[in-house]
Amino acid sequence: MNINIDSVHFDADKKLIEFIEKKMEKLNKKQNKILGADIKLKLDKATDTQNKIAEIKIKVPGEDFFAKKQSKSFEESVDTTISALEKQLARYKEKFKK
Repeated sequence: MNINIDSVHFDADKKLIEFIEKKMEKLNKKQNKILGADIKLKLDKATDTQNKIAEIKIKVPGEDFFAKKQSKSFEESVDTTISALEKQLARYKEKFKK
C-alpha cells in the first residue's frame, strides 16, 4: 500500500508519521485490498483548541473513500478519521457479500 502524507502549515515530525503509518498498516490488515492512501494534515489557524485536521482518502479497486475529522491533537484526528473509514469499508464489504 502506498501512503502519501502531506502536512499543511507545519512540518510533521517522525513520531507522527510513524503513528500514521502504523494505523494505516493496521487498517490494511483488516481490508487488504487498499491500494493507497492520501493523508492531509492541516493546522487550522483559528484560535480554537481543536485546530488539528486530518483528511484521509483511501483507494480500493473500483472505489475511493474519504473522511475528515478535527480535534485537539493530530493523533486523535487520525484515530477518529480511520475509525470513520473502517465503518465505510465495512459497509462497502457488506454490500458485496449480498
